[in-house]
Amino acid sequence: MTTEGGRRIATTRGALLADPACLGTLLDTAAEALFDPQFWAARGELVAASAGRGAAWFIESGSRRWVLRHYRRGGLMARFAQDRYIWAGEARVRAFVEYRLLASLVQRGLPVPQPVAARYQRCGMSYRCDLIMQRIADAQPLSSMLAVAALSAASWRAIGATLARFHQNGVDHADLNAHNILLDSRGVVSVIDFDRCRVHDRGAWTLQNMKRLRRSLAKISRQLAPERFSAAAWECLLAGYESFGK
Repeated sequence: MTTEGGRRIATTRGALLADPACLGTLLDTAAEALFDPQFWAARGELVAASAGRGAAWFIESGSRRWVLRHYRRGGLMARFAQDRYIWAGEARVRAFVEYRLLASLVQRGLPVPQPVAARYQRCGMSYRCDLIMQRIADAQPLSSMLAVAALSAASWRAIGATLARFHQNGVDHADLNAHNILLDSRGVVSVIDFDRCRVHDRGAWTLQNMKRLRRSLAKISRQLAPERFSAAAWECLLAGYESFGK
């Protein structure tokens, strides 16, 4: 069965949503094992891991460069259910919602990871879920880059212009911060982590997005040299944002 943004495949405990063109024969030979880090480790294709609100693993399989993310709760709820969410129907499964949103943003030409596969597993009135995405090549988080050196004015403007593209497309990022903005060696800007994000009419939320980003930049730069994030850097970002489309 094919649905918007992917092919749906029923499983014993839930369902998969997948892009057959990305998965190739793996879809038939591995299926749910694709979401098990040990499957990739046994093949020698699990190359790195990172930790955040969700657990993420990097996969290199032939020419494929993917990110596997297991959804985990943050904040107070994590004390009670680290990776379980209340079942409210398949249409609201977080991995499926993010998969379809990413597919839609890719179609619009926005710089986001291409979704590869998603799955959920039900357990009574709760579920767990995972998402596999293309890894953005040769890119680092803005937070990591600032830890090493100051960015150029052109890079700050490029970040601002990219964020304006998202806002003009009505993309409300629920957690816009310095860890979720990536830059590659050519200065191309991408945005990641679209869990809980929405697409809707422009409004006051655009300002809230920008305020969240500024707080994030201020927080990570407290222990850095003053030039890593200055008032001038923020003004360059805003100039890029305001100039987009003009």
